Amino acid sequence: MLHQKIILLTGGAAGIGWACAQAYAANGATVCIADKQAISPAQMAVLGSGHLYLPCDVSKETAVKEAIAQVINTYGRLDAIHNNAGITHPSKPLHDTTDEEWDLLFQVNLKSILYTVRHGIQHLTKTKGCILNTSSMVGDIGQDNHAAYVATKGGVNALTKAMALDYAPLGIRVNAISPAAVKTEALDAWSKAQPGHAAIQQYLDHLHPLGKMPEGDVIADTAVFLLSHAARFITGCIMPVSGGAELGYRTIL
Repeated sequence: MLHQKIILLTGGAAGIGWACAQAYAANGATVCIADKQAISPAQMAVLGSGHLYLPCDVSKETAVKEAIAQVINTYGRLDAIHNNAGITHPSKPLHDTTDEEWDLLFQVNLKSILYTVRHGIQHLTKTKGCILNTSSMVGDIGQDNHAAYVATKGGVNALTKAMALDYAPLGIRVNAISPAAVKTEALDAWSKAQPGHAAIQQYLDHLHPLGKMPEGDVIADTAVFLLSHAARFITGCIMPVSGGAELGYRTIL
């Protein structure tokens, strides 16, 4: 579905991002992973040959600019940008959030999209490419004790729709993918750090009407679709991949 597409994927070293990287490669794309977390040659080899790891702190514009320049220098074009990099810390209400915590959340989760688009849009224009943003269900429904994080994901949703309008005349589609809970190392570490870890784990496993908390592959399969020709007339969509977690009046005991 993604034959010979060149995809820049931020935050692709682990979790949902790594699942997407594997799915993109399996569907014929060349994956360029931009992440501050190191990826070993052995891990990259899982994707096959011809893919690229770019050490990159997406909160720094210079680093993003250099990463995109390296993609163009290596492959000559760019077909898609998947803005997946994100952080969730801190777990606290707004009044307890420090300026530093607020700024870092917005820098990584939201402003990094500004950087990738600022330096990638000219290349996507040439290929009639597309942009995919990783959002979260909490951007629509909220979440307690994560006010700043929720604000960034609400911002991602609004930004996705605005970008879709701005770039449609260029033939560039912009969509977002919106998971609920996904079984990743980061989520596991977060749940273990919360009071009542066992209860939180039970909550996460019963959150989705379709079944237990999924692995990242369910997100990756949807991401492949949204970046493919099959989704050629879809833009401005915040696609829920939530197992129905947002539906109905639900009290999880």
